[in-house]
Amino acid sequence: MKERAPVPASLSVGSFLVIEGPIGVGKTSLARRLSLHLGLEGLFEEPEQNPFLARFYENRQAFALATQLFFLFQRRRLLDDLAQGDFLRAGVVADFLWAKDRVFAGITLDNDEWRLYEQITSSLPEPVQTPDLVVFLQAPVDVLMERIRKRGRAYEHIDRAYLASLAEAYTDFFHRYQDSPLLMVNAAEANFVESDEDLAALVESIRGIHNGRHFFNPLASGTGT
Repeated sequence: MKERAPVPASLSVGSFLVIEGPIGVGKTSLARRLSLHLGLEGLFEEPEQNPFLARFYENRQAFALATQLFFLFQRRRLLDDLAQGDFLRAGVVADFLWAKDRVFAGITLDNDEWRLYEQITSSLPEPVQTPDLVVFLQAPVDVLMERIRKRGRAYEHIDRAYLASLAEAYTDFFHRYQDSPLLMVNAAEANFVESDEDLAALVESIRGIHNGRHFFNPLASGTGT
């Protein structure tokens, strides 16, 4: 399958839309709602399948590499299934970007683990699918911590310092990101899952993007909840 160059991100048939952001920002919830709302296929990470994740949150140093590699191969499998199937004919909404794997690796792995990770990733070909649009959700660390608390996953013992480092790493990554059109969204006050108004405003913003870097603040448009 040939790599698709970025095209106007109008969420038409064949579009590949990626929702990204740090833990707790709501990327999976938004991706799931968009897939239903727009009639697109969904492609979602499966963190509950990672047998190392709970142990990672208890002891990051001991289980960082195992956790990272499990997610690396899981994401690769999902993207390979996407390339081999008919998903893109209908359009796809995913809750992860392949390139973001290095964001987590960069803050969790020590030097020796990073060198091994680099050897492994360098042996994997780049995915053939280039997103037509990446939506990057942002929120303050305190908001992320509260959302993580509210969803009540027993294994998510996430300390504030780690989450702050992750949010900063995401911001740095997307500051340099140029592979696809990018929409940076202030998700601190918006409720894209429960508010039809917020979701409609976001979809309208997405439909207007053809290339480049854009910003969307629901509060500025009066749609925040």
